[in-house]
Amino acid sequence: MKDHLAALREEYTHAGLSEADLAPDPFAMFGRWFADAAELAEPNAMVLATVSPAGQPSSRMVLLKGVDARGFAFFTNLGSRKATDLAANPRCSLLFPWHGLQRQVRVEGVAELLDRDEVAAYFSTRPRGAQLGAWASPQSSVVTSDELSARFAGADANYPGDVPAPDFWGGYVVRPRSVEFWQGRQNRMHDRLRYRREGDTWLTERLAP
Repeated sequence: MKDHLAALREEYTHAGLSEADLAPDPFAMFGRWFADAAELAEPNAMVLATVSPAGQPSSRMVLLKGVDARGFAFFTNLGSRKATDLAANPRCSLLFPWHGLQRQVRVEGVAELLDRDEVAAYFSTRPRGAQLGAWASPQSSVVTSDELSARFAGADANYPGDVPAPDFWGGYVVRPRSVEFWQGRQNRMHDRLRYRREGDTWLTERLAP
């Protein structure tokens, strides 16, 4: 297996990325690349990496649910491991792994809680099953399958009509300090162009592959 893994590689042959291709800010640039990624399965899936109070890194897939001039938004149970990590250390990173386009977007920044009005507005757009799931799941806790099923049935019985957003469920916006756009190139000479925040200005720079 070791030899097989060592031999696995793909030559990246898609178009490159030059400084002239960049939009004025990373959000506009992200919008361009996200439009290209629309053909992929779940283009809004991103890896969120956090660090625990004890210094243990942890990563997981979450779904991007909004992007604007503030940053990148997602929602979660506020008792989850990711939320516990962010409460102690709000610095985090995001990764969009768009393999089909031979691209990545890497974000480093600080997570801030969204206000309850924004959380409730988004929660109201979720399918009913997902709403009930938010009430039923004590995310990141050890449970049995039967317990989860019972909790879901209990939530369904408690809320036969509209399902309100739980107080323990919320959202974050990751305000970026840097956003890197990575385009695969031949011979592992990948293009890496990064926006870096300096005060109110976005600086751009090329990184060695």
